[in-house]
Amino acid sequence: MFRRIFPASLVLVTALLVLPVLTLAGAWVNVDPETQAVVAEMARSVLPSYALTTVLLCVSVAVGVAVVGMATACAVTLFDFPGRRVFEWALLLPLAMPAYVVAYAYTDFLQFGGPLQTWLREVFGLQGRVFPEIRNTPGAAWVFVFTLYPYVYLLARTALTERATQLMEAARLLGAPLTRRVREVALPLARPAVAAGVALALMETLADFGVSSYFGVQTFVAGIYKAWLAMDNRIAAAQLATVLLATVAALLWVEHRAQNRMRFAALKGQRSGSDEAQPTRLTGARAWWAIGVCAAPVLFGFLLPVVFMLRPLAGGWDSLPWQNFWQWSQNSIWLAGLSAVLATVLALLLAFALRTRADASSRIAVRLVSLGYAIPGAVIVVGILLPVGWIQAVHPESTLGYWVTATAFGIVWAYMVRFTAVALQSVQSGYSRMPSSLDDSARMLGTTGLNLARRVHWPLLKRSLAAAMLLVFVDVMKELPATLVLRPFNSDTLAVVAYQLARDERLGEAALPALTLVLVGLAPVVLLSRTLRK
Repeated sequence: MFRRIFPASLVLVTALLVLPVLTLAGAWVNVDPETQAVVAEMARSVLPSYALTTVLLCVSVAVGVAVVGMATACAVTLFDFPGRRVFEWALLLPLAMPAYVVAYAYTDFLQFGGPLQTWLREVFGLQGRVFPEIRNTPGAAWVFVFTLYPYVYLLARTALTERATQLMEAARLLGAPLTRRVREVALPLARPAVAAGVALALMETLADFGVSSYFGVQTFVAGIYKAWLAMDNRIAAAQLATVLLATVAALLWVEHRAQNRMRFAALKGQRSGSDEAQPTRLTGARAWWAIGVCAAPVLFGFLLPVVFMLRPLAGGWDSLPWQNFWQWSQNSIWLAGLSAVLATVLALLLAFALRTRADASSRIAVRLVSLGYAIPGAVIVVGILLPVGWIQAVHPESTLGYWVTATAFGIVWAYMVRFTAVALQSVQSGYSRMPSSLDDSARMLGTTGLNLARRVHWPLLKRSLAAAMLLVFVDVMKELPATLVLRPFNSDTLAVVAYQLARDERLGEAALPALTLVLVGLAPVVLLSRTLRK
């Protein structure tokens, strides 16, 4: 029975997770004249400016994360200076900060009526605005750079740790000065890692809704929501979503290619294994420069935003909506917990199929599901609601729309599409450390199917499964676009409430749910830091 049920369940899971993306292709079939008119009007009026703004934002973010991530990775990997051990894990802290929370924090502190400009006007007698407006494209780029640079930092640090120290030592013995060693040895080694990290950062930038919406930056995602909500045309929104999806797919291809180049470089060279090759010791001004390079991202991406959010929180402690806060927290924890369990179960099913069957269908299923995390939440929402509209148009008495939009079914479905890939990566990592000879020995003793998973795989995968649930839990807690649209009535989450309060300029009240999200986000950062230390 297991042999009959298992392939059918694998097909069902894959179809459920891939269907919202595949249905977007139907938006280009039999397009009605109204949709054509909407898309043509948007292409003539607003889409060029949306595309230009998106390109400028992506270029700024790409340059920023590449410079900051590479500089910090080189500093902690190639050099030894006071505080280096602290910065190795502290540089990961911005991963705990949702980008929209950082945007709220800087806006509250730097806006015209904020504490900094008010203090400067009072002390120095200045008139008008002291600092330029932060709610613009450069301000959004600033936020993204200092929240997304850890992608580049992590990958570049890994690449440099493997061989850079030994090669830098060899170059020093050959008489190459420090600047030349960095330029001609370290940078070429880390180039594939930087490309992969930049691609990941750009995928997050393209998928963002909170920062661009709060700052009023009209990106391509804004065009999708305008066609969908303002013009009430889901087909036009789906067509725009396919354009964004194609861009994300191109970035994903760049990231995969860069990752393959990193693995090829690691296999091509042999690690020296010599204990004599140590990071270069820095003293004096060079040591202070290294400390400054590492301290600035931590300061701008984590410490200052936390301090900026604590100020209004402490000032309005008695007026905070504590009663509502517990309800928001319960909604967030319930949705995140349910999604984490379901995503981990689905990931285990897919990884088990790939482990035991290893046929073409299993590999294709895993690859299709792995694309989910790269898909923006706005695209997933359109892909879910589009077929619902088609079904209701054919069968008006259908209750599918109610189940998708008025219950937790729709939002959990969206979470599964986006975050099962996160759990799958963790489960596959656990399987990769498990010798295949264990499976062969178990089969020789008559243990197959579910018994193999229960008696052999489960005890060895407990830590990987726990890590998978933790990562999905945190990602769901911070997810904004899909939650904002598909959440059931009267079930606001911490992310949605933080966005709504900040949009209404109630930043003091927004500080409470925002800082809670930061606190929750620290859990995977601590886990990642411990893993890197090992």
